Amino acid sequence: MKARVFVTLKSGVLDPQGAAIGTALGGMGFDGVESVRQGKVFEIEMGDADEATARDQLDAMCRRLLANTVIEDYSIELG
Repeated sequence: MKARVFVTLKSGVLDPQGAAIGTALGGMGFDGVESVRQGKVFEIEMGDADEATARDQLDAMCRRLLANTVIEDYSIELG
């Protein structure tokens, strides 16, 4: 089973890297960009676990390693 984990900064947490990317895009002529928030994507190949078990394991991975839950949110996509 393949999984994708999306980790993004929580709303209200400053994102200087996203702001720098937004400024650079404006400087490159992309005028319609109002704001940019950056994040991380993890692609994880799971074994033969059923969906509920895989989701529980991925949730634990996020809470323990992949995301800093004080300032980041995460979402899990199985497919």
